[in-house]
Amino acid sequence: MPIICAEPIIIDDTTLRDGEQTAGVAFSRKEKIAIARMLDAMGVHELECGIPAMGDEECGSIRALVELGLNARLITWNRALVGDIRASIACGITSVDISLSVSDIMIRNKLGKNRAWVREQLKQALGFAKENGLYVSVGGEDASRADLTFLAELMDLAVTMGADRFRFCDTLGILDPFTMFEKVRALHGAVPSLPIEVHTHNDLGMATANAIAGIKAGARFVNTTVNGLGERAGNAALEEVVMALKVACGIDPGIDTHRFREISRYVGRASHRPVPAWKAIVGERAFAHESGIHADGVIKNPKNYEGFDPGEVGLTRQMVVGKHSGTSGLIERYRAVGITLTGDEAVLLLVRARNMAGDRKRPLTDADLMRLYETSSSSLAAA
Repeated sequence: MPIICAEPIIIDDTTLRDGEQTAGVAFSRKEKIAIARMLDAMGVHELECGIPAMGDEECGSIRALVELGLNARLITWNRALVGDIRASIACGITSVDISLSVSDIMIRNKLGKNRAWVREQLKQALGFAKENGLYVSVGGEDASRADLTFLAELMDLAVTMGADRFRFCDTLGILDPFTMFEKVRALHGAVPSLPIEVHTHNDLGMATANAIAGIKAGARFVNTTVNGLGERAGNAALEEVVMALKVACGIDPGIDTHRFREISRYVGRASHRPVPAWKAIVGERAFAHESGIHADGVIKNPKNYEGFDPGEVGLTRQMVVGKHSGTSGLIERYRAVGITLTGDEAVLLLVRARNMAGDRKRPLTDADLMRLYETSSSSLAAA
């Protein structure tokens, strides 16, 4: 049976850290402040806000975020190095993620070390962080490819040294939700006293599914980014994870979803990564209906073809006139522009509307519909 943590699910959004690590993306300090304020106003619980070890410019932005006095906890990303943690402390940060590679392939091929070295590195970094009174998430880079017994050993060590949680990272985005569930459930059972955080990537298109699977297996914390920004194919999208929790799992993490469209568009502009019209949850066409059967069903009752109301995420429903439209959708669209069609008129116009949309390979605009109505006036009079 799925293990679902009885405690609240904490959203740790990393748009300002992992999101900015998207190839070619760079946020200005002004943009970082705006994004942080929006996320905080929405009720996002934690913001992973940067990497102090990057230098003065990054530290200045992090200090600016600290000075905002947000309700959200600010947490920085650090290598498991005392110097990195010192840089975070100097920024006024009281919560840190200390990351170290935990898979044998990375320990050997990236670090040129062994498991004993990783244990010692964790002791030094975690010991220093706790001596300085910091809240600490121990980040297991490439945990999805690591030996579970070794991960449990590291988690046991982290518990004894006062760590506050462990981040299970699917760094390469290679897991499926079933395997994610089993791995997180095993770790949750092996070291139940240390809360688990899941960090998922979208290389196989399963970041959101894996994040939800991790939560169902017992993880309390989940990393997200607005629009799914992140390294390579991106991270689990904030809007997808939150709505999946609410709609598919019946778990309300307490986020104001009505502002999803607003922050999605802002981050899209700031990152120079426009939001695709078909993007799940926040795409402009996420609630567009063209097919005759679907349009008719939505007109009769939106719940026929919508899992949740578009207004819940700041969007509106759209009735599209295109190649697959039916008379109900056409009548509704004309009603929206102030023209009332009879059933016979709709049947006559529908053939022409479908042909026009097919020729132009796009939905018909209001101007197209008006032009079509005007040029068909004689035929309509005879109908």
